[in-house]
Amino acid sequence: MPFTTFHMGIGILTKALLQGSFSLMVFGWAQIVMDLQPLIVIITGEGHLHGFSHTYLGATLLAIVSGLTGKYLSEIGLTIFGISKKDNLIKIAWWVVFLSAFIGTYTHVLLDSLMHSDVEPFYPFTQQNIFWQYLSFEQIHKLCMYSGFLGAGIYYYIQFRNNR
Repeated sequence: MPFTTFHMGIGILTKALLQGSFSLMVFGWAQIVMDLQPLIVIITGEGHLHGFSHTYLGATLLAIVSGLTGKYLSEIGLTIFGISKKDNLIKIAWWVVFLSAFIGTYTHVLLDSLMHSDVEPFYPFTQQNIFWQYLSFEQIHKLCMYSGFLGAGIYYYIQFRNNR
């Protein structure tokens, strides 16, 4: 699922459940970082489409990279979008950054493992993908979409209740 918005459904639900203990922006950044390697393969036509980046070992390394870069990108983004004000800058705690990045990369590997036969999630320990075709494409897409809808509903319900 290169650069798909479907991965964000899981992130929206997680944001709704964890609220301020989760950064949806860092999660989203982790999705992009995860799919840089497949993008390069698509552009060049060379390499393994879902290679090392789509293993849990690769996802661990990319979560660290996503966290280190995503913290500052997200804080800048919050300012650009007007959510964070000059006199009251929102700082994202490091533990929130890394929790969000790890949830992002690990769920990315899981979802792509369900969908793509070439994903080897437990490489270098095994090349077997035990998750492939556990759910159909339609079920995966519905899971992601319904997670997003449910998450948005929960998030806005909590915001509404807190602002009364």
